[in-house]
Amino acid sequence: MPVAMIPDRLKRRRVAQLLLGGAAAGASLPALAHHGWSWAEDQQTVLEATIVSISLAPPHPSLVVKAAGGVQWQIDLGNPNQTERSGFTAASGKPGDAVTILGNRHKDKTKMQMKAVRITIAGKNYDMYPERIRTN
Repeated sequence: MPVAMIPDRLKRRRVAQLLLGGAAAGASLPALAHHGWSWAEDQQTVLEATIVSISLAPPHPSLVVKAAGGVQWQIDLGNPNQTERSGFTAASGKPGDAVTILGNRHKDKTKMQMKAVRITIAGKNYDMYPERIRTN
């Protein structure tokens, strides 16, 4: 049936369905970007390193750090709200600063990636996930 012959109410209904479908798909994108903890080990590790770069962009702010031997690591911080609640901001550290990371590293040891529960810069702790901190 040509578009001109479709009643207006059906056209409006179809447009509404397309808009709702698009809104639902768009709303699910942040959930898809969030990757949880399933990729990380249960055991926590301490990593001493130097900050290479800081990104506060969603879905997870992150650091790139250089550890012993020049190995670069990707450090995922909390989501933007958690990172802000921890007190960590763009002014909290800068490239070249020493950092201590307590977190859970990637299960795949070929990936130099860790999810931080706490980072420490110049003696100040920034607790991204205080409920997950295990210091024993």
